[in-house]
Amino acid sequence: MTIFPPDPDLAALRLELARLRAERGWTYDELAGRTGLSRRTVIDLEQGHTIGTLTTWHTLAHAFDVSLDRLLGAMCSGHTPPGTLPA
Repeated sequence: MTIFPPDPDLAALRLELARLRAERGWTYDELAGRTGLSRRTVIDLEQGHTIGTLTTWHTLAHAFDVSLDRLLGAMCSGHTPPGTLPA
C-alpha cells in the first residue's frame, strides 16, 4: 500500500517569508540585496507566483539567520511533520 504525504502548505510558507521580512523591517529591495535574488523573485515567492528552488530557500534562510528546517517547516502547518510520529 502506498502512503502519500499530505500536500505542503505553500500559503503558510509564503506567510512565513512575509513574516520574517516584516519582522526585520526589510523591503523587497533590501531582502533582494541581502540575498542576491532579484526583487521580482522575492515578490513572486512571497505572493505565490513561483515556488522557488531549494537553493533559493537556502539563501533566504541564511539571510534571515534561521535554519532551513525552521523556514521550510511552515509547509507542514496543519499536519504532523515527517519524523515526529511515534515509533
